[in-house]
Amino acid sequence: DNARPHVAKVVKTYLETLKWEVLPHPPYSPDVAPSDYHLFRSMAHDLADQHFRSYEEVKNWIDSWIASKDDQFFRRGIRMLPERWEKVVASDGQYFKS
Repeated sequence: DNARPHVAKVVKTYLETLKWEVLPHPPYSPDVAPSDYHLFRSMAHDLADQHFRSYEEVKNWIDSWIASKDDQFFRRGIRMLPERWEKVVASDGQYFKS
């Protein structure tokens, strides 16, 4: 957990004033990290047959790949978050495969 204790306490106190239900969760979970379940999964699919000879080729490929994605691609990943959160809660925080 990389949260700074003094900041975490302030945030927790503020959320209590809003009367929001705060669900406990691990500081990092691949099940709910959009980069893992959406971005990297899609990237891994496109990388399947790629072979690189240099760092520069890798960097250029990644830059091109990201530029090729439209706004909807990234919005879709964010919109999937509530469903992912529900699955994490339903699985009692255990890892699950999509």
